[in-house]
Amino acid sequence: MSSTQDEGAPAAVIELPRTSTPDAEITLRDISPLQWRSGIAAWLGWLFDGLDMHIYALVATPFVAELLGTPGLVTQDVNRKSSIIQAAFLVGWALGGGFFGRLGDLIGRSRALGLTILVYAAFTGASFFAHTWWQLMIFRFISALGIGGEWAVGSSLLSETWPARMRRWLAAILQTGVNIGIVFATAITAAMAGYPPRYVFLVGIIPALLVVWIRKSVPETHEWQAAKASRAGMKPPGIPQLFEGETRRITVYTILVCASALTAWWAFMFWVPQHMRNLPEVRDWSAQQKTQLASFTFFLMIAVSIVGNFFAGLLAKLRGYRWAIFLMFVGFFATMVGSFVVPRDHVSMLWWVPAVGFFSGVFGLFTMYLPPLFPTLLRTTGAGFSYNIGRLAAAAGTIIFGLFAKVGGGNNDFRLPLLFASFLFIPAMLGALMLPELDDRKPAHG
Repeated sequence: MSSTQDEGAPAAVIELPRTSTPDAEITLRDISPLQWRSGIAAWLGWLFDGLDMHIYALVATPFVAELLGTPGLVTQDVNRKSSIIQAAFLVGWALGGGFFGRLGDLIGRSRALGLTILVYAAFTGASFFAHTWWQLMIFRFISALGIGGEWAVGSSLLSETWPARMRRWLAAILQTGVNIGIVFATAITAAMAGYPPRYVFLVGIIPALLVVWIRKSVPETHEWQAAKASRAGMKPPGIPQLFEGETRRITVYTILVCASALTAWWAFMFWVPQHMRNLPEVRDWSAQQKTQLASFTFFLMIAVSIVGNFFAGLLAKLRGYRWAIFLMFVGFFATMVGSFVVPRDHVSMLWWVPAVGFFSGVFGLFTMYLPPLFPTLLRTTGAGFSYNIGRLAAAAGTIIFGLFAKVGGGNNDFRLPLLFASFLFIPAMLGALMLPELDDRKPAHG
């Protein structure tokens, strides 16, 4: 990276840092045991992220209805409280990314990764014991602190241990961990559909076992140890520097992309299961049948999104990160509008929802694309701040778009909020085109 870039003035093409072995010569056989262990630890962390973060969305309305004393009945109050809980989760996710990201710089990646997993496992399991909606909200908020932190810490762990040339495919593989975690969540909720909704949260305790292995098998990275030693007594740049000079432009457009895309995606992820449960031909089904339909819909969407992860990586290889993100957003917009522009029955939705899920592969690119957009000493801060602002916007959007739902009188319709949310991909497209391109095919200068 040139000195100009470190001062906050990105060039038209930004080159990624050099690895110790020339990237052109790197193959999987060259990956060291330490690199494999760090990759497995991060991938499993992502997998359990996906499991723990999506269990609630699959059982939200029946569980909240139970907590409000109206089991089996979806009311406006159930709708509002369930969306508030989801919003609290997204706020916790954003705050956790910032907190544990900072903690990872202070105590090391491996230790911080273990702490994030322990937090989200413990408090996902604690949701079983909730007896009021606000208790569930608190448990989901705290579990989200760990989930948000795992993304920030895991990304740093991998960027400091794996070759730059493998980052496109590594991003796809990492996102696959989240996808498989969501598939597990759908399978678990479908298998436990005959039990009270609270029981599915007990499965969320399992990731705590991973912490023991991480602490024994994944040491701190050499890069973190060297950076900590070299910066002793120095004050690193902070958030105010993100809005100075040319870096300000990068920060603003990255926030626009993250806020718009994440708000649309999380509105989709949260409201689609409720939409499927309340389609006209589904309303008279049993609670178990509705849960199984919602779970199966999620399963199809996430299974297809795994293919989307690698398609996004291929686009990035052929056209670069910026154009890959733009084209994936175009697909996101087209399929979401197609899904909700007219009323559709559940059979038709089982074709449209997976099509939307395919384009969620774009988020796998964010892991490796966002940090290098910022000057070296602002890299983690810039990526974490911009992405977490997006999560806060998604929290607000979950509630705001939910206000457009028609609820009551046995005629619950979530189609309009989902249609309106799709238009957020338009500013996301424009923001993507305003960001610079990366070139990780060759080493940086000097």
